[in-house]
Amino acid sequence: MTAVEEPGLPGRIVLLTASHRVAPGLLSWPAWETLRAADLVLCPDPGHPQLPYLREAGVPVEISAPDAQELVEACEGGRTVVVLPSGEGDRRLTDGLARLAGSGRVQMPDLELLPGSYDLPGARLLDLVQVMDRIRRECPWSSQQTHKGLAKYALEEAYELVEAVEEGDRDELREELGDVLLQVVFHARIAEEDGEEPFSIDDVAGGIVEKLIHRHPHVFGSERADTPEEVKEHWLRMKAVEKQRASVTDGVPLGQPALALAAKLASRARTAGLSVPLPSGEGVGYRLLALAVAAEASGVDPEAALRAAARAYRVAIRAAE
Repeated sequence: MTAVEEPGLPGRIVLLTASHRVAPGLLSWPAWETLRAADLVLCPDPGHPQLPYLREAGVPVEISAPDAQELVEACEGGRTVVVLPSGEGDRRLTDGLARLAGSGRVQMPDLELLPGSYDLPGARLLDLVQVMDRIRRECPWSSQQTHKGLAKYALEEAYELVEAVEEGDRDELREELGDVLLQVVFHARIAEEDGEEPFSIDDVAGGIVEKLIHRHPHVFGSERADTPEEVKEHWLRMKAVEKQRASVTDGVPLGQPALALAAKLASRARTAGLSVPLPSGEGVGYRLLALAVAAEASGVDPEAALRAAARAYRVAIRAAE
């Protein structure tokens, strides 16, 4: 039901926005109420994704791109006019309305910005997938990359992320997390093109969701865990069922830094309840192995500890320079 026009009343302009990351037609109830009660609904874009759903709901829409003065005049008599801007917005219209309001010569209608839908958490990940898809198709460098060719960048970005964590730089941390995420999305986009075993970013995300649910029966199931130690027990038990490994050392990447490798092997043996004598031998390697195993047993990450000492050494070198 539309309002009865009353001469002299300035009316109301409603700019109705909707996220392109939410399916068209999924508008909020206040948005639908406003659309149905409006005297006039305008849209400058004949290809606007909301139009088919508005027409199906019986909301008449006029394809028109009025300037600010024309829009103000359309509200005369207390009318409510709703405008559906394009996805990029309409700077020409909003700037024009701001100039009219600032002139003091025009009785302005009430202005309202009404969000018809909101981005859900994680919505910008959809943008990342779309951007990566276009880059893969159109960029001369990115279109030629392979999993093997990108592998070194994954290592570099992971190290830079660890450095940002250790230095406590929040801006750097956010940026490095993005760089690591890029590697995941890039590899997943390349994997889509495999002729024999293709998979997508949705397959990657679906796999990790299933894994997280399965390894957290105390969250998604009926089991109980009240301490971090009990959570770790659940995780390791579920992981063992999934992997069906012949050895506790299976799945430990041998290409990781040596101190981290030694600590990981020691952790696997200790968790499995194995008492394994350290191999004996001459040289610094065996002494470092013993130190790494002892550090892991006492709850110290030897890789992080050595990195912290190395940073202190770097500071000392620079002071000496």
